[in-house]
Amino acid sequence: MEEIRKEIDVGDWHSNLAHDEWTPLPVSGSRASARYKHAAVVVDEKLYIVGGSRNGRYLSDVQVFDLRSLTWSSLKLITESSSAENIQEDDGSSLRDAFPAISDHRMIKWGNKLLLIGGHSKKSSDNMSVRFIDLETHLCGVIDVSGNVPASRGGHSITLVGSRVLVFGGEDKNRRLLNDLHVLDLETMTWDVVETKQTRPVPRFDHTAATHSDRYLLIFGGCSHSIFYSDLHILDLQTMEWSQPHVQGDVVTPRAGHAGITIDENWYIVGGGDNSTGCLETLVLNMSKLVWSTSTHVEARHPLASEGLSVCSASVFGEKILVAFGGYNGKYNNDIFVMRLKPGESSHPKIFKSPAAAAAAASVTAAYAIAKSDKSDYPPPANPTLNGIGSSLPERDIRNRIDTIKEEKRALESSVAETQVENAKLREKIDEVNSSHTELSQELQSVEGQLISERSRCFKLEAQIAELQKALESGQSIEAEVEMLRRQRSVSDEGEDGTVQRQGSGGVWGLFGR
Repeated sequence: MEEIRKEIDVGDWHSNLAHDEWTPLPVSGSRASARYKHAAVVVDEKLYIVGGSRNGRYLSDVQVFDLRSLTWSSLKLITESSSAENIQEDDGSSLRDAFPAISDHRMIKWGNKLLLIGGHSKKSSDNMSVRFIDLETHLCGVIDVSGNVPASRGGHSITLVGSRVLVFGGEDKNRRLLNDLHVLDLETMTWDVVETKQTRPVPRFDHTAATHSDRYLLIFGGCSHSIFYSDLHILDLQTMEWSQPHVQGDVVTPRAGHAGITIDENWYIVGGGDNSTGCLETLVLNMSKLVWSTSTHVEARHPLASEGLSVCSASVFGEKILVAFGGYNGKYNNDIFVMRLKPGESSHPKIFKSPAAAAAAASVTAAYAIAKSDKSDYPPPANPTLNGIGSSLPERDIRNRIDTIKEEKRALESSVAETQVENAKLREKIDEVNSSHTELSQELQSVEGQLISERSRCFKLEAQIAELQKALESGQSIEAEVEMLRRQRSVSDEGEDGTVQRQGSGGVWGLFGR
């Protein structure tokens, strides 16, 4: 770290960053305590870290890292019931009630406030809580909500779509795994249950979620109490149908406790693990093409190969970067890492059989409809509100807009042509694979027939061997009986010879006796 401090100028540290490489930042002064399962968000070039867990203890502090001066500071909170002079103290009961020590919660910025949704604490309620931190006044408190409030939980995901927050899955205070979907309207602070169609992802927690084009909700990874997942699920927010699309690219290992952040059409996935091994790669999912790729790797036992870390995007010195903090990989971490992103390359999305493909097709259709609305002189529309262009606009502006639409139409036509060529190539490959599959199936059937024939022969040979073994055993028994008979005969013969000799001798003595 000392070498990095020497190389990086605090006032211009971003200029020395390499693209697609994680770099630790030097920190001046004290640091935030190491932790994991905290919540993080970047606002105005400042990284806010709220709560988390360390050594089984929940944390309630709010730490702020200035991405320009590279210094940490603590944010002192006050409660709504307190006066402006009543600053946060560690043993303040009113503050503990309004802002308890919390872990596994989720956080977003809404207006000038940070909203903390859900999480685990020692005094968890039955229903999910929504807390706030006012970044201007430093007030904190609990927001009153209404509607179908979901059960309290941690390890869930939240995703902001317009003025609504989608909450999926998690683990409730009784460790029951969930796969329900709820929505919180931030304008009215009203909860509701979202009814969906098709097969939902299995219950899980410590997954990540993202939205694409404000129409598709993506769920990736996570775990149950014994299984870690690497699957990707997509919910079409218009049809409310779940699907599990075919994804191309790099092979993705199962993980939970990872962090994710979207930039344009790319979804960056950092860290995570399976309770024994941390994930070393930083993944990128192109949400339009549904293709996984690997942006970079870190070494084993690296702080970023952790579970329960956070990652945010930030614009510092006019440049987009990723900022990662915390996590646990056998030790708790509190380093700040940043990664400079490569400039985006414009590319036309491939069209797959996926929800993203439907969006692309819809865009193409809409462009054709606009372009065909008038083919010749393109006069102003009769309806003054059509397409948002009023009849009072100057003709030059109208023609400029029409020229822009024409350019977009040509670009879309080019994209469609490229996609058609790619689809034709894919069809050829599919035909080749099908042909190869047919040949392999025939060979397999032939081999299976041979195996059946060989098995029949084996059965016959085994039967013959069994018969031979029986005959051999019978022959051995007969040999033993023959040998026994031979011995008996030999003994019998010897007995007869002795008797004859005795009879002969007696006759001779008898002769002399006479």
